[in-house]
Amino acid sequence: MAFDYFYGRESEQYSFYRIPKLLFTNARLKGLSTDAKLLYGILLDRVSLSVKNGWMDKKGRVYIIFTLEEIMEAMGCADQKATRLLVELEKKCGLIERKRQGLGKPTLIYVKNFVSADAKSRFQTRENHDSGVVEFTNQDSPKSRGTNTDRNNTDPNDTDPIFSSGTEGRERKDSSDYGYYREYFMEQLAFAYLVQDYPYDRAVLEEMLELLVDTVCTKRKVVRIAGDDKPAEVVKGQLMKLDDSHIRFVLRCMKENTTKIRNMRQYLLAALYNAPMTIHNYYSSRVSHDMANGQVQI
Repeated sequence: MAFDYFYGRESEQYSFYRIPKLLFTNARLKGLSTDAKLLYGILLDRVSLSVKNGWMDKKGRVYIIFTLEEIMEAMGCADQKATRLLVELEKKCGLIERKRQGLGKPTLIYVKNFVSADAKSRFQTRENHDSGVVEFTNQDSPKSRGTNTDRNNTDPNDTDPIFSSGTEGRERKDSSDYGYYREYFMEQLAFAYLVQDYPYDRAVLEEMLELLVDTVCTKRKVVRIAGDDKPAEVVKGQLMKLDDSHIRFVLRCMKENTTKIRNMRQYLLAALYNAPMTIHNYYSSRVSHDMANGQVQI
């Protein structure tokens, strides 16, 4: 079978399973097989669907229903391998937990959030030479926090989209979760390369970084996105899917925007949240436009 070439950004038209980079860089998880990491990415994709369907137990924990047969089909393997991969994820590293219901009912699978667990273990073992406040090891942190321009915005209508009632429900910046998620996004977004490629947009990039960390660390139940209140866990899951291509996309959209932005913080949060859902249509339309105008050449 002969397949066609990719033209322009056509490769970005597909939807993807997102496998966290930490599965490959975290020392505790490096022994996990590649197939098990792939299965975790597939299961993680199902979590967002469960959230939309309201599949949560009495404690508010999200579960998925993904039968052995569905795993076999998704992975293209036999039942023995599918079973082995589930055991590897559950017993070897605790990335999932299975709850059998009995009486012919399907087994519930809880996909574990290893990011928050790793945050606690890493920061609890970190030496602290101050007075009990966790000390960040990232030397760029104070500088980037100082460039958060929303604090200097004098627009009286510029209300915080995440924390609309003062600091209630907000994770303080000296918390271990805040420091860990900041490091997570620095790596996930390849932040150093973004700053290198967009030196004149450094302030905006740093504001995006701070906004992402602020949002995923909030203790509120809902987060306001473009005027709509959305479950905080849904927003967190969406933002943690972002990579550097989404940030580049948002920067490009900002440069093309001709409308006055009254509230930059709200605008950025909405743009970042919607980026995974709009990036493919955006580039597909640009490719179609370029091809129609003869700008795509062989």
